[in-house]
Amino acid sequence: MASISRFCCVHMRASLCNFTAQKGPSPPTTLDLEHHKTTPCLLSSIEEGRAVNRRQLILHTPVAVAAFAVPNALALNDVSEDVRVYTDDENKFKIEIPQEWQVGTGDGESSGFKSITAFYPTVASNSNVSVVITGLGPDFTRMESFGKVDEFAQTLVSGLDRSWRKPPGVAAKLIDCKSSDGIYYIEYSLQNPGESRRYLYSAIGMASNGWYNRLYTVTGQYVEEETDKYASKVQKVVASFRFI
Repeated sequence: MASISRFCCVHMRASLCNFTAQKGPSPPTTLDLEHHKTTPCLLSSIEEGRAVNRRQLILHTPVAVAAFAVPNALALNDVSEDVRVYTDDENKFKIEIPQEWQVGTGDGESSGFKSITAFYPTVASNSNVSVVITGLGPDFTRMESFGKVDEFAQTLVSGLDRSWRKPPGVAAKLIDCKSSDGIYYIEYSLQNPGESRRYLYSAIGMASNGWYNRLYTVTGQYVEEETDKYASKVQKVVASFRFI
């Protein structure tokens, strides 16, 4: 079994970014990063046990300098009055998102990603869902290659926690974790001193594109004061993720 410490090669990330959408028809949607909030965003990572700054990561990739855009090849199909299905035929996944949410995608090759897709409300919010795809080495053949879900979740959260430092840093707490149909589901919270607590709900799975395995990290997040408005929506979006 591959060591869980090798997860640093995968760059498993849970986005905590604030997306500010522009008005206009969708799809396609284009996000001008110059109009985004500039609050630094934490990323979950087991890369050398450090949290990575999402804004720094995004702003240093060529795709971010231009903008995120939804390619025409991607389909958004209405399934009800409340949700619609976003289908990515190239990356072989689908996910249900609220009708009013927008979509931003980009090629993340320069930052080690194969693909980045973000889903977010049309109004300014700290809540969103992202799908990040990364390549895997040949020794990663299933999720258990990283260890059982309990071990995986504990390693993730403990690697993020900095509450023991002086002065204290981000406090990370594991809320729940489970494994279902080859996907690891992890729920945890992050809180920087003096800031709102953020709740994260991740679904992490593995699939092959015919040549090599890839890791799909689907992460939804919302802040404590937006719990009533977005918690249920975010969790449902993440739980709806399916391979096709």
